[in-house]
Amino acid sequence: MANIKDVALRAGVSVTTVSHVVNGTRFVSEAARQSVEEAVRELGYVPSAVARSLKHNTTRTFGMVIPNNSNPYFAEIIRGVEDRCFAAGYNIILCNSNDDPKRQTAYVRVLAEKRVDGLVFVASGSDAVVRATFSDVNIPLVLLDREVAGLPNCDLVEVNHTVGGELATRHLLDLGHPRVACISGPPGLSPSSQRRAGWKQALEEARVERKETDLARGDFTARGGYLAMQVLLKRKPRPTAVFVCNDLMAFGALLAAREAGISVPEQLSIVGFDDIELAAFSAPPLTTVAQPKRQIGTSAAELLLDRLNASGNEGRRIILDPELKVRESTAAYRPAKAKS
Repeated sequence: MANIKDVALRAGVSVTTVSHVVNGTRFVSEAARQSVEEAVRELGYVPSAVARSLKHNTTRTFGMVIPNNSNPYFAEIIRGVEDRCFAAGYNIILCNSNDDPKRQTAYVRVLAEKRVDGLVFVASGSDAVVRATFSDVNIPLVLLDREVAGLPNCDLVEVNHTVGGELATRHLLDLGHPRVACISGPPGLSPSSQRRAGWKQALEEARVERKETDLARGDFTARGGYLAMQVLLKRKPRPTAVFVCNDLMAFGALLAAREAGISVPEQLSIVGFDDIELAAFSAPPLTTVAQPKRQIGTSAAELLLDRLNASGNEGRRIILDPELKVRESTAAYRPAKAKS
C-alpha cells in the first residue's frame, strides 16, 4: 500500500506539500496540486486516519455499545445515531456485548484504545459492573435506555418507562379487563422494573386487585415471553389481559396463546412495549407502547456532539414521552359464557 512518501516521490514534491494538498491546510500552487492529485490516483493512496488523529487529537469516530444486536429495537435506535453522526462527519464503530458484562468491558477498552471521540452506551449488567467498566476510562459518554447510578459526568437519553407501563395497563383497564397480568423483563434492570412499577401503579389507582401470581418474568427475548405466557395461562383464574414489557416477548406470548387455543384479542388481550417495526405486522398486529426510537438515537448523537464542544461536565438528561399505539391485539373484555 502506497504511503505519503511514495506520493511525494511520484509527484516530485515534498512530503509536506502532499500533506497540505490532502488535508487542505495551506495554499499550494496549481501545478503542485495537480501533480499530487494525479500521483494519489495512480498509486491509490489513502491518507492514514491514525496519523491524522494523532495530529489533530480527534478520530472523528464514535463508539456505540449495545446489549443485543438481534433486537430490532436497538437497530432502529442505531439508525438515528448513525444518520446524525454521518451528517456531522463522524463514523460509528458498533459493538454488541451480547448481554455479557465481560464482553462489554472488553469492547469499552478496545474503543478507548482506538481513541474514539465519544461513546453511546446501552448498559448490560448491574450498576456496579458498569461503574467498574468506566473506573479508569475517560471518554465522553451518553447513556441510552437506562440510567446508571453513581456514574458521573455522563448524559442520558431514555423514555419514561413508568409512564409507559401505566399507559399500557390503563388501556387494558379501560377495556374492562378484571385481571391484568404482567410479563416483566430480567430483574435488576431499571427499564424492566420501571415498566412493572407503572403496571402496579395503574392497578392501584384503579383499585384493581393484584396478586403475586399475576406477574411472570421473562428475559426480553421472544422465547422468554413464550415461556412466561405459558406460566400465566396455567394459573387459575387465567388473566384476561397481559402487559408484556417489550415487543419481542409479546411476540412469544402471542405464539403461546395461539398454541393453547386461546384467541387474541377475543379471549385474551396483549399489549407490548417498544413499537418495533415488526409490531404492526404480527398476527394480530400488536397494540404497544411506542418509544420514539429514531429521536432517542438522534438525541444521543446531539448530546455527544455537544459534549465535545462543551466546557462543563455536568450530565444532562433527556426523558422522552412514550405513546400508546392501539392495534388489533386488544379488545373489550367479554365474560366467558357459562357452559349449559
